Amino acid sequence: MSQTDIEEFFTRYGDALGSGDPRAIAAHYATPALVVNDRATVDVLDHPGVLAAFGAVAEVYAVKRLVAARPVIDNVDTLTERLALVAVTWEYLDTEGGSQPGESYRYLLRLGDKPRICVVIPVN
Repeated sequence: MSQTDIEEFFTRYGDALGSGDPRAIAAHYATPALVVNDRATVDVLDHPGVLAAFGAVAEVYAVKRLVAARPVIDNVDTLTERLALVAVTWEYLDTEGGSQPGESYRYLLRLGDKPRICVVIPVN
């Protein structure tokens, strides 16, 4: 899978985040998946679990008046033929056309015909 393919995947994922549609977001995840942060490791066993995990995202976006999430791919580390660790910083756009501070994440992707997110790690 090329760098361009990975960039296109995250662009589609950003569109899903911007739409606030949990089903569109869930379509980008393999299951089971993990969300790992400083406080906990959350296992997401199935797509209903992804839907539940991201159900609040739409509310957060609405409160912050965010309408789009644009990925900036900082690094792609191909681990194996089917796994890549991708560093992404998100740029968030609001209803006024302004940009809000982004967040950075590391995503472990399972590559193939349809790449899917297996692990998410927020980064300071």
